[in-house]
Amino acid sequence: MAGSEQKEKIIRYYKGTEGADTAIKLVDMAEQVMRSQKFRISGFLDLYGQEIAETVVANYPGIRLEFNGGYQGAERQRAMFIDETFGGSPGFDIVVIKATWNGEYEHIGHRDVLGSIMGQGIERDRIGDILMGGATARILADKTMGAYLIDNLTQIGRTGVSCVEDDLANITPKEESCKEIRATVASLRVDSIAAAGYGSSRSRAASDIAADKLKLNWQQVKNASQSVKEGDVLSMRGRGRLEVVEVRGTTKKGRIGVLLKRYI
Repeated sequence: MAGSEQKEKIIRYYKGTEGADTAIKLVDMAEQVMRSQKFRISGFLDLYGQEIAETVVANYPGIRLEFNGGYQGAERQRAMFIDETFGGSPGFDIVVIKATWNGEYEHIGHRDVLGSIMGQGIERDRIGDILMGGATARILADKTMGAYLIDNLTQIGRTGVSCVEDDLANITPKEESCKEIRATVASLRVDSIAAAGYGSSRSRAASDIAADKLKLNWQQVKNASQSVKEGDVLSMRGRGRLEVVEVRGTTKKGRIGVLLKRYI
């Protein structure tokens, strides 16, 4: 397939989804790699963006794909498209900035840190994971943003913070745990599956959907009645991923058996 046809095919597939802009950027990267026979590195991608990167590379023979988020188990990662004939060993240019504050008087959460960073006019794809711990936040970032964050991220909310560059080796690798859940549900509505997988009520799941906390296959859930199927992946902010492994049929009482895997 010619390059222009590949490009149009992928862009058309993601048109109208939350991944449309990401798909355009990643296809352009692939085209640049094909022309230069070198490499290109994306900004930090969420899980959906990483899936799009894999789709793009699958349509461009001769390009290989690597991911790196700065530490083992990172959720947000940069994608590197590399021409298979390229002999160099490029780096991902990721730094970690450690922000600290006086935790005796102020509680600062992930959202507070991200909000203050975005308030600096920094694009979301320049920032990777934000790891909270006590009165400390470790911010994974594009190397070009390191000095800027140190100089300009001096306050989160009304709290003064101090930022220094840290060593990536100081980040403890994240080991993802998996729990199998066998359950019966009234239907394959997304609120029913979320309630079974995350151990909550359907009304709570519906509230989480209304608050835009739940995604289905990395896209916004538009309403609680959306259907799910085998292979679908739900992700809840702060509560991990939930995979629909198997739909097992209907019980005598008319409920549907499902096998789920929850990754934390």
